Amino acid sequence: MNPHDSRDITPPQDIIRSVVELCAGCDTCRTLMDQDCLFFPELYRLWDLEKESGITITEAELRSLVELCTLCSLCPCPKIPADLMEAKSRYIDKEGLPLTTRLLTNVPRLARLCGIFPKLVNSLQSNKAVSSLIKKVTHVHAERQLLMFPEQSFFQWAEQKGLTNRMEGSRNVAYFVGCTAGYIFPQVGRATVEVLEHNGLTVQIPPQHCCGMPHLVEGDRTTALQRVQSNMENLLASVQAGNDLFCSCPSCGYFMKILLRERACYSEAYQKSVNAGEDEIKIPKPGWGGTKHRVLKKSMYKDILKDDGYFSSLDPMGRIGLAEQLSDAGEYLARLHTEGSFNTNFTAIPERMVYFAPCHQREQKIGSPYPELLSLIPCITIERLGGMYCCGMGGNLGFKADFHDKSLEVGSPLMEKIRELAPQAIITDCMSCRLQFNHALPYPVFHPMEILARAYQFRITSPVNCSLKT
Repeated sequence: MNPHDSRDITPPQDIIRSVVELCAGCDTCRTLMDQDCLFFPELYRLWDLEKESGITITEAELRSLVELCTLCSLCPCPKIPADLMEAKSRYIDKEGLPLTTRLLTNVPRLARLCGIFPKLVNSLQSNKAVSSLIKKVTHVHAERQLLMFPEQSFFQWAEQKGLTNRMEGSRNVAYFVGCTAGYIFPQVGRATVEVLEHNGLTVQIPPQHCCGMPHLVEGDRTTALQRVQSNMENLLASVQAGNDLFCSCPSCGYFMKILLRERACYSEAYQKSVNAGEDEIKIPKPGWGGTKHRVLKKSMYKDILKDDGYFSSLDPMGRIGLAEQLSDAGEYLARLHTEGSFNTNFTAIPERMVYFAPCHQREQKIGSPYPELLSLIPCITIERLGGMYCCGMGGNLGFKADFHDKSLEVGSPLMEKIRELAPQAIITDCMSCRLQFNHALPYPVFHPMEILARAYQFRITSPVNCSLKT
């Protein structure tokens, strides 16, 4: 479905209805996703009720159903979340986006507003009466802690350090920071810069906007496309200047590496670039970096395999180029380690921590680079949380009054597992997960880069007794 094709006027409720029928016919996710998702259990409940009672699922129920998808990426069929995001965008095209949602999804603007008088704003938010009023007005759940913005954002710090300029004559790496590390947890961005610099790299912060993921989840197509277009131009220009490109946020990475490039290989531009024949559609084989293809007959598949997805109005070669050039920060460091150029001169950290690989990191299919890197730190114990857990936060959705309880319900199996392990700290690269862990658990939470930076900070000359580990 191409939203920019005037011939496609499928109403959003019809799109959702087609999803319901497709999923009910397949039935795979009835048990596969029963604990880790809000959408599928409700879908099957409505479908079963319709079959038993003979009363068709109402449009209002379909509208509510689409709000339960957080785009976590755990479901095995990428068509389902793609169709749901399309349906949600069409609803927003008709209904408009609520002001409170615009405020919550635009973290940079919110940070700039609060950053004018950060101490005053944070003081007011700490006042119970004021905090309660703010939550009521913004439809944030009463039990949620409002975001507290630091006095200095990462981007302000980076500009002061001169990181916005490219240094000629050195190995430059362009860092896409993302909103959470940029404005809410600037210590993560600073730690990332420190780790890269300890490895002899020069970090540059190219011009950048929000990746667009929060706007996509809320159905704000116009803003999402604007953000993507601007980032594509700036980040690809940085690559063309000779920089490596990486990000420390798995949601930003998943958005730009996976979602953005979906169906782009079916475009005429891509098919021309790989010299597809007149009756050929060449599809890249996974794991071959676009060098090997599966060849299908165009006459048979041209109406199915085409670049008609959410981002089809954007340059397909630019989307593919950005996806191929961008690395996850852990993936990038693991590559340095394989090359033998990763600095392992760490001080000991005699602590026991659990590592949670967030949904959007797992779906990038890059393995699990951080536990291996962290295990190089002397005396540290890293326990991995296996399984298909999800924290349930869903970006900013967990803040919403009508989603808060559902959010905690999805995350409860993960929280119970962490409580059983009783670690000294939690490590995760997703800052949305960090907000959820901070809300639901008593343990401190860190990004892997913060732990690596900590291990670089202090040098010791005497042996460390790892038996002190608790």
